Amino acid sequence: MEDRQLFEAHQTADARRHTESIGREFLAGFEAVERIDRPAVSCFGSARVGAESRPYTLARETGRLFAEAGWAVVTGGGPGVMEAANRGCREGGGLSVGFNIELPHEQGTNPYVDLALSFDHFYARKTMFVKAAEGFCVFPGGFGTADELFESLTLIQTGKVLHFPVVLIDVGYWAPLLDWVSGQALVEGTVSPDDLALLTVTDEPEVAVRTVLDAYERGDGESPHTPEKGDAQ
Repeated sequence: MEDRQLFEAHQTADARRHTESIGREFLAGFEAVERIDRPAVSCFGSARVGAESRPYTLARETGRLFAEAGWAVVTGGGPGVMEAANRGCREGGGLSVGFNIELPHEQGTNPYVDLALSFDHFYARKTMFVKAAEGFCVFPGGFGTADELFESLTLIQTGKVLHFPVVLIDVGYWAPLLDWVSGQALVEGTVSPDDLALLTVTDEPEVAVRTVLDAYERGDGESPHTPEKGDAQ
């Protein structure tokens, strides 16, 4: 894996080669984003849940509703919640996007992706999730999902992205985390009370979709993903 090789490299020549590879991957990602011809939402969640699970059902319905609203749905392109959101988008007649990553134990691209790109580097891939989207919908998941959630909140908190809603879907799953944020972290002063307003939590896909659409409409009215785009392929 290229990331592992980069972290283990000690020679300047090796670092230069890896840096050039990373640059090419960023460029390929930006070119893929340019092919998204409409506003988009990025959906995250566990790769391990099955098709009969609650997270899968919620993500599938959310993807469908975004597609019916004329939006694209971007995921990590793999199984579980990612497959569900791409599947719902396909069923709703939308543009289904998957930004996958090469891993030793997982994961193949799910069969519901219309526009796909595989990455070697997590940081290039994660940049595209933000670059492509007008907001995040986050379903139950593990370390990777939490990483994407808190990175998005940090980007908003520091003003790197604007008009960018983050919606947690499945109140029961996220309640312990939110209890910690609004309890211990708030009391200790490590989280600002204003930061709690960065999150919306719901059990309803309709609420999640409307939250993202409303934030987009309250923004500057123009998506970086609609003007002067070619047709998606």
